[in-house]
Amino acid sequence: MSVIETIIDIPAEHEKNVCGQFDSYLKKIERTLHVTMIERDGALKIIGPEQMVQKAKSVFNNLIELSKRGNAITEQNVDYALSLSFSESDGQILEIDKDIICRTITGKPVKPKTMGQKQYVDQIRKKMIVFGIGPAGTGKTYLAMAMAIQAFKNGEVSRIILTRPAIEAGEKLGFLPGDLQSKIDPYLRPLYDALYQIMGAESYLHNAEKGLIEVAPLAYMRGRTLDNAYIILDEAQNTTPAQMKMFLTRIGFGSKVIVTGDQTQKDLPAGAVSGLDTAVRVLKRIDDIGFCYLNSSDVVRHPLVQKIVQAYDEYETKKKPAEKERKTTKAPGGRKARYDDSY
Repeated sequence: MSVIETIIDIPAEHEKNVCGQFDSYLKKIERTLHVTMIERDGALKIIGPEQMVQKAKSVFNNLIELSKRGNAITEQNVDYALSLSFSESDGQILEIDKDIICRTITGKPVKPKTMGQKQYVDQIRKKMIVFGIGPAGTGKTYLAMAMAIQAFKNGEVSRIILTRPAIEAGEKLGFLPGDLQSKIDPYLRPLYDALYQIMGAESYLHNAEKGLIEVAPLAYMRGRTLDNAYIILDEAQNTTPAQMKMFLTRIGFGSKVIVTGDQTQKDLPAGAVSGLDTAVRVLKRIDDIGFCYLNSSDVVRHPLVQKIVQAYDEYETKKKPAEKERKTTKAPGGRKARYDDSY
């Protein structure tokens, strides 16, 4: 395999952004693609096998273009550009970056950052009901909130309704102090955080007083018909099948619904069936309902979160065959054999 070298010019104003602190991004590209990268006097020399040099050149050019568009390059950007370099979707990272949903109160653009997130946003635009299913950190709720707020600002809907089941995440909270709103607010805090960041606290409070934006537990949805509204059900894996059916049958004319959930993080009592799992099986053949499955490659939080999600996925994959074997294997005398659960 022939070894070649190529040189890329780096605009001085983007050099620090695309190379990373202490050239950390360059070192990551070197390790991943097995090339040598030498940066000096505004130019980058790449040395290595021809195919890997072309990939490294493409990745770096994509990062420069992202930087020119005003993006602060992160480790997640570098990781995702590298992963796309091994597929036919190499240039897609620039196409994804064009899709700006809205801007936060500080002017920061809200947009999808991965192919999975782009497909999720496109599904929301096309379908009346969309299920966004994936692990923590994939932007399921945040992107749904951004789409809802933008539709509200554009006059496409007259109100936003945000809901999630008020279920304890493995901790007994007891009798919380305060009035009813004070008791349920801790369950809904992630929704408030996203609202404040995208819309601003004053704008939210102004619209909430008018009843145009509502944040409420899922139980409050019973008996209502929700017309001309953008409705988001968060943490749907913690619903029961009856709750999910109740929620989905609230939908009226001119409404759009987004259901988000992580099938691996259920807080339901042991043995209880998740309404999200049931809905996926029951509704998968209905054309106007979209299902978007995000995975660890779509995680946009700290890179360590992506590694945690991958580690748990591998653990669950190895655990399932062992559990199946335990159930089907019995010890002499009719008793089930015991197996070590260690990973």
